[in-house]
Amino acid sequence: MKHVRNVFAVVLLTLACLVCGGCGAEAVPTGDDSGYMIYYLNASGNQLVGSEYDTATTEKEALVQEFLARLNSVPTDLECQSAMPEQVEKMTYRLEKNVLHLYADANYALMNSVREILCRAALTKTLTQIEGIDYLTIYCAEQPIIDATGNPVGLLSAADFVDSIRDVNSFEKTEMTLYFANETGDALVSEKREIMRSINTSVERLIVEQLIGGPQQAGAFATIPKDVKVLSVSVSESVCSINLDAAFLNNTLEVKEYIPIYSIVNSLSELSTVSRVEIRINGSQDAVFRDLIPLSTVFERNYDYLEGGTTN
Repeated sequence: MKHVRNVFAVVLLTLACLVCGGCGAEAVPTGDDSGYMIYYLNASGNQLVGSEYDTATTEKEALVQEFLARLNSVPTDLECQSAMPEQVEKMTYRLEKNVLHLYADANYALMNSVREILCRAALTKTLTQIEGIDYLTIYCAEQPIIDATGNPVGLLSAADFVDSIRDVNSFEKTEMTLYFANETGDALVSEKREIMRSINTSVERLIVEQLIGGPQQAGAFATIPKDVKVLSVSVSESVCSINLDAAFLNNTLEVKEYIPIYSIVNSLSELSTVSRVEIRINGSQDAVFRDLIPLSTVFERNYDYLEGGTTN
């Protein structure tokens, strides 16, 4: 059995931190590689704000314990509050490869939906900064937390909370179907995902960014290198134009040449607003992907590239 440790009781203590955003002080970069951000809520409880935090700690479990303690220790001279309500008296954790499992007591369920989303975001964005921790799962009274539709929230990554959550009223839940490579890299497999999206971020751009971030489910593999940058995204008359930097052309992932293209095209075509996709590199359609696929093509959804060749 894996060892589960008690790591904190929620109390309102004071610790001196530099805080940005709604906490009333501008965070100053330290230039130190050990710099992290600890996420709190503003006094109104509707904004997620960050405080720079430096530590000499490097060991993973020690950092988990330290960050969990900081998440619940807000400086009294700053107008911030912990994202975790004080009713939650106990939280334990378990590390399993690159996943941190957090176990809160039954009082976690007393939060309203807005506060819970912000709490979820603060925990995820803070703790996934630790090297070797890519995902969180959160449990309430030993049961996985559920979303508003009654489904388990599942694995959480920092990318699930795009653009940082500032005002929860400017965010909405977005469901999407993403296509990643199968194990052999010659077909696409689908992954359903639910994201809290800023209404100022287009769904089309978010889909491409999520593809770059990689899959979360077992049996799915990346189709686009993580260093690819999205320069712009636009939609006109059902044609979605994606402008990427040249790193997209340097795709050395072990997938067939058409898989990265149709990972993007099929994912975007799940939207009712998109029927065709253009892919540009630094604004140009002159490039040829892997010396085989001209990007001057306007691509349409193709189910032949799905594993099993499923069509609708």
